[in-house]
Amino acid sequence: MTVYQPWEGCMHHRFWRRTFVSGVVVAAIATGTLAGASATATAAPADAPRAVAAETAPQAVENLGLTARQAKGVQRRYKEVGYDPGAIDGYLGTNSWKAIQRGHRDQGRYSGPIDGIVGPETIKAQQRSLKQFWGYTGAIDGIAGPGTRAAYARFADWCIDLYGY
Repeated sequence: MTVYQPWEGCMHHRFWRRTFVSGVVVAAIATGTLAGASATATAAPADAPRAVAAETAPQAVENLGLTARQAKGVQRRYKEVGYDPGAIDGYLGTNSWKAIQRGHRDQGRYSGPIDGIVGPETIKAQQRSLKQFWGYTGAIDGIAGPGTRAAYARFADWCIDLYGY
């Protein structure tokens, strides 16, 4: 016995279903989860931060806008003060962010898990530090906007000057 659904025969339902299915297929191709969808896609680095749901991390934040040279300076600084970021390679991957989270936790700015995920709580910890030491004047909102990125770049430039990168 077939149950009639009032919306099934209407054009709007068919359009929504087609649009939804197309969106799922496009997302699957983009993420490489559709079998055979992307033979030429490059894999993320082994220590790339794990993805966080779009609701909690609306921006791509791995290096927070830093150049590889600036990121090396930050990695070197964390290594020097006792938080091992892994390889000093100019990419703030999971190991680097774990070191950053440990440093912020030890300073009382971060209470989340040490997982290497760059989510809003990690960004808030960064913002607290940047506000205290590097001239950040924005809100502690967990969003890595232009003000957060500019203050983080000032810190990174100081690290470059300190270590000569």
